Amino acid sequence: MSTPSRRSVLLGGAGALGLAALGASGLARATAAPGAGLAAAPGAVFNLGVASGDPYADSVVLWTRLARDPVAEDGLGGMPARGQVVEWQIAKDEKFTDLVRHGRTWASPESAHSVHVEADGLAPGTEYFYRFRTGSEISPVGRTRTAPAPGQMSDLTMCFASCSHYGQGYFTAYRHLAQDEPGLILHLGDYQYEYAAGANEVRKVLGPETIRLADYRLRHAQYKTDPDLQLAHATAPWLVVWDDHETENNWADEVPEDSSQTPGAAFLTRRKAAFQAYYENMPLRRTARPNGVDMRLYRRLAWGDLATFHMLDTRQYRDNQACGDGVKANCAERLTPTRSITGDEQEKWIVDGFNASRARWDVLGQQVFFAQIDLTPGAAEGYNMDAWDGYKVNRDRIATAMGHSAVRNGVVLTGDVHRHWAAEIKETYGQPDSKGVGVELVTTSVTSGRDGDDNPNQAVLDENPHVKFHRNRRGYIRTRFTADELRADYRVLPYVTKPDAPVSTAASFVVEDRVPALNPA
Repeated sequence: MSTPSRRSVLLGGAGALGLAALGASGLARATAAPGAGLAAAPGAVFNLGVASGDPYADSVVLWTRLARDPVAEDGLGGMPARGQVVEWQIAKDEKFTDLVRHGRTWASPESAHSVHVEADGLAPGTEYFYRFRTGSEISPVGRTRTAPAPGQMSDLTMCFASCSHYGQGYFTAYRHLAQDEPGLILHLGDYQYEYAAGANEVRKVLGPETIRLADYRLRHAQYKTDPDLQLAHATAPWLVVWDDHETENNWADEVPEDSSQTPGAAFLTRRKAAFQAYYENMPLRRTARPNGVDMRLYRRLAWGDLATFHMLDTRQYRDNQACGDGVKANCAERLTPTRSITGDEQEKWIVDGFNASRARWDVLGQQVFFAQIDLTPGAAEGYNMDAWDGYKVNRDRIATAMGHSAVRNGVVLTGDVHRHWAAEIKETYGQPDSKGVGVELVTTSVTSGRDGDDNPNQAVLDENPHVKFHRNRRGYIRTRFTADELRADYRVLPYVTKPDAPVSTAASFVVEDRVPALNPA
């Protein structure tokens, strides 16, 4: 008997539990009008779906959050001011006849009734199904996977995405991403946006600009009501890191975007609230639980011997953007050797991980453009101060370490810029024959920037010969890692301001083992 696809289970698997038990919060909801915000169903408590994340060879995080009224203004999801027992199950089959682990946990109002279960004692490289129950209500079914055991070189399909602004379009890209049936999904930041509703929005953003804890909880909950996002979460385990908009645009460590509008103490209060809400709404391990205004989000995950994912935090430890931020020319400050986007401790952690590597592919999952890119055509040079170009010496040290360590194949995954890009990372830019040390795959946004256009941005490509591709459409990147090569497919949608856009592949590149170059597929 063949194994059912993730899509058939997640869209059609309601019968495994019984539609009566699932009610309006069940799997049938994934076939609702795509992108429509879901109103609270009478009595339903699993309106925000389920998710899994941070898979190890023997364990995985299972997540849900109880919410009878997801868009309640107080951010508490219409739940009572008391805790609730939640049961969980994990099985080898979608009908839960082969149950392998189960237990009970507590959903408290202090954590917005969110649940983080670290299910352990699992077999490596194995697909599992999971669900939750509280009282007589049963959650949708999620599908997850543990990482392969050390020494294993199992192939991996991994998709990654970033920048999903609810008000600027439909999350159709998440649905297509789920239908690609990845074994792992990375989200590289700007999972939600802090802004209040703007003019001419495609979908209505609820609540004010997110400043208080209640605001962030409400915003996360509204996003989680989207059925396409729920489907992507229920399809495979996620590895997540934030960028800036989960807190505030272009923040840097303890410095807000505009210090004249948000004094330091007020920003730290906001940062603390944003961190707590982020943890509550993501499938993260307890090691990421916030401690006041701090949260340890950078971490390392091995996928057998095939790949090691080094997930970075380029916001919490960075120096403030040089020269007033933005794209600047002749900014000497960006060349200061002590400037850092990672902080000293995280940089040492990155380099130590490179030196100890035993993986075929070492992958940095991070937020902002890593390779040098001159964004000003002509003789003048203009660099983005919010990206690694604003921290040049820090970037060059890490690139050098990537090329002169135990790293066999270095890959940088990036979000942030609302464009598809592909670049080769060089030891010395401006010299076409300079040694390559790795490649960078930059995903466009899920919706941010709306539909986009087909401008090839040829002037910038001509200015940067190591940059091989650009596309200004929305979408994501699908990758396939094997022992011999990495294939990257740049997936694009023609529009997001209307639902149900089709998906296509705008370009594909192959990176061969031990050859840090992008070859058109």
